[in-house]
Amino acid sequence: MGGDRAPAAVVRGALKAVEEMEGLRVELVGSEPEILRELEAAAWEGDSITVVPASETIGMGESPVEAVRSKKDSSVSVGLKRVRDGQACALVSAGNTGASVAAASLLLRTLPEVRKAGIAVVLNVGIKPLILMDVGANVEARPEHLVQYGVMASLYASRIHSVEDPSVGLLNIGEENAKGNRLAKQTHDLFRASDVSFRGNVEPGELFRGACDVAVCDGFTGNIVLKLAEGLAERLFLMFKDGASQVVSESADAGESDSAVSELVQAALARLGDTIDYAESGGAPLLGVNGTVIISHGRSGPKAISNAIRMANKMAEVDINSEIVQNLHTLSSESEPGGDAGAADCSAD
Repeated sequence: MGGDRAPAAVVRGALKAVEEMEGLRVELVGSEPEILRELEAAAWEGDSITVVPASETIGMGESPVEAVRSKKDSSVSVGLKRVRDGQACALVSAGNTGASVAAASLLLRTLPEVRKAGIAVVLNVGIKPLILMDVGANVEARPEHLVQYGVMASLYASRIHSVEDPSVGLLNIGEENAKGNRLAKQTHDLFRASDVSFRGNVEPGELFRGACDVAVCDGFTGNIVLKLAEGLAERLFLMFKDGASQVVSESADAGESDSAVSELVQAALARLGDTIDYAESGGAPLLGVNGTVIISHGRSGPKAISNAIRMANKMAEVDINSEIVQNLHTLSSESEPGGDAGAADCSAD
C-alpha cells in the first residue's frame, strides 16, 4: 500500500514480475478490496499472486516509530511478520522509508554482530556500479557502524553486482587522512586497522569518477548525496534532451536527413535515460537485518516494483546475510567490541 501510485503500480509491478520470472510467487499485503479491484482490472486469473489482508496503512508523513508501534496491522508490519515467521522470503516496500526501516529493525531485529542496519543504493557512474551506504536508515552513526557498512556493502557489491574485490572509500571533504570531523577521523582509523580493502577518504566529486566501488557515510549525509544526485541527473537529462532537439531542428534546416539524426538522438537519449533511471535497479536493500528487505522509491511505477521484486528474489537466493555474519564476526574478533551491538535501529528519517 506504500508509494505515490499505490496500490495500482504495485499490483501491476507484481503482475509483471510473476509473468517474467518462472516459479515466482508474490503476496500483496494491504487493503484486500483495493488489491482485488486492481487484479480484476488486469484480468488476472493465475495462482502465483495471493492477497494478504492488512487493515492499516502508514502514511508518508507519519512518525515512523510511533506509527509502527500504534498500527500493528499496517501492511509493512504484516508483511515483515511473514518474513520473520518464514512464510515469505523477502519484503518489498515503496512506502514510508523510515517506517520500513523501523518495522524491520523491531520485527526482524539485526543480524548477530550487526550494530546498525543501513540502506545500500546503487549509483550508475561508469562501467561498474557504485554502492553508497547508508542513505537514510541511520542518521546518527558511529565509527564502528560505518566500518560495518563497508563490510556489508562490499559483500553486496561482490555477490549481487559481481564487482571483484570491491574497494571501500570513506566519504569526506578531502582525501588527506587528517581531514573531516571527529566521526570521519575515527572511522578512518578503524578502517586502517581492519582487513577491509580500504581506499581512504573520497571526496564527493570523486564518487562519479570511479574512485572506489563502495562509499560509506552516515545516513544523513548519504540521503543528501542521493537526492542531489537524482535531481542533478534529471536536470542534466532534460538539458541534454532540449539540446538534442535543437540539433535535430538545425540539421533539418540545413537540409540533412532529419530521420537519421533523430534516430541517433533518440537512441542516445534512451541509453542515457536507462542509465539514470532509478526504476532499473528497483530498490535498495536494507542490509544488516535478519531478513531480506528492499526499499523502493516512493515514485516507483510497475517497472521499478518488478525490478525490486527481482532484486529481492536474487538476494534471498544468494543468502548474503550468512556471509555478513561470518565477515563481521571475523572483523569483531580483530578489535574489542562495544557499544550497542544488537540494538534495534529506530532512528530512520
